[in-house]
Amino acid sequence: QRHLVESGGGLVQAVGSLILSCAASPIIFSINAMGWFRHAPGKQRELVATITSRGRTKYADSMKGRFTISRDTAKNTVYLHVNSLKPEDTDVYYCNSDGIAGSYWGQGTQVTVYS
Repeated sequence: QRHLVESGGGLVQAVGSLILSCAASPIIFSINAMGWFRHAPGKQRELVATITSRGRTKYADSMKGRFTISRDTAKNTVYLHVNSLKPEDTDVYYCNSDGIAGSYWGQGTQVTVYS
């Protein structure tokens, strides 16, 4: 059973914007914190942002300004809005859920930014 399903990745031109979505199982979404990470081959996994079940957000210092995490309670979905995309944003982006309902990862969605 897949508890987290990401979508929205693809090939995007630099300077453009992108919205990634992560649909979660209702119980997980209502209890756990949700977050986005990114991980490229040969690199360490990198935190992008997290959001609690009450909507409190936290960003990695390097991600502040261009990344916005949000959640839609009616759709059990977490979003990651990315603006002013750069080629170095090219990565596989993973949705994560962590808390008393357990820890889960999505399958990842590839984002490729070209200049």
